[in-house]
Amino acid sequence: MLQALSRASLEDDVSGTDTTTNELQTFIAQLTGKPAGLFVLSGTMGNIVSLRSLLSQPPYAVLCDSRAHILNSESGGAFVFTGAIPQAVQATNGKYLTLEDIIPHIKIDDGKQIHSAATRVISLENTLNGMVMPLQETRRICEYAHKHSILVHLDGARLWEAVTSGEAGGLLSEYGALFDTITLCFAKGLGASAGAVIVGNEDVIRRARWIKQSIGGGIRQPGPLCGAARVAVERTFCGGLLRRTHEVARDIATFWQESGGKLRYPTETNMIWLDFEGLSFSLQDLVDEAAKRGVLVSRPRLVVHYREFFFLLTVHLS
Repeated sequence: MLQALSRASLEDDVSGTDTTTNELQTFIAQLTGKPAGLFVLSGTMGNIVSLRSLLSQPPYAVLCDSRAHILNSESGGAFVFTGAIPQAVQATNGKYLTLEDIIPHIKIDDGKQIHSAATRVISLENTLNGMVMPLQETRRICEYAHKHSILVHLDGARLWEAVTSGEAGGLLSEYGALFDTITLCFAKGLGASAGAVIVGNEDVIRRARWIKQSIGGGIRQPGPLCGAARVAVERTFCGGLLRRTHEVARDIATFWQESGGKLRYPTETNMIWLDFEGLSFSLQDLVDEAAKRGVLVSRPRLVVHYREFFFLLTVHLS
């Protein structure tokens, strides 16, 4: 990444002339099978810009999982900037939304009812809390949505993990074929310092560039960030480093359970959610013990990264 930073172009992204940025956008668009891509500063910005680009004339609503990051973890930006009404839906299987979960909550614009804001976009998330939404169920939802003139966005900040895990049953390009827009993050498990990308068709990306500029997302010299992001994708995702993180996460989850601990969610990717119910120690005890060993723990969630070292945190479970 340091080498990529030193070699990156230092041109202007606002005018669309930066070589390193344009090459990254094209590269990710090709990986996902979409016509165009747009670099943004964060996954949060990517979701805001994507949804605002898909929505046109209010009143309108965006349907999403009740646990979705756009609803709970991104300061409400998607709804502040779009003015959309959120339609939160609970996943009955506790893992991911199904078409059967969604249908009762969709407000279809049939020209007859005027009491509700029509559902204009369905926003899905993969992964969500480290759990994978399978390609088959994703396809069912997207096909139903498009049949009823509803657009579909994917918060794919961790789609890299979903594809790599083997649980999803799909490639990036197969997910790309289903969605109108996708946001992918370079910072999460890929290890870049910052940045995300939006992919979609040329018209929606042209509009997204305008929305991005309107909320202060224009960058004069984005090349170094994009150079590092390119390395993150090529080495960590394409190069297979990310795959090992899932194996290590499953080993940790197995160790935790065999030692008497429980999991809040199943470990399907590189994320382990720890449940401290019934244990003789608390999360704070784990935080303190981990700090002594140079491991940062701040939540009941462990995320395994690709670096070539492993640790064993010795705790006494009862």
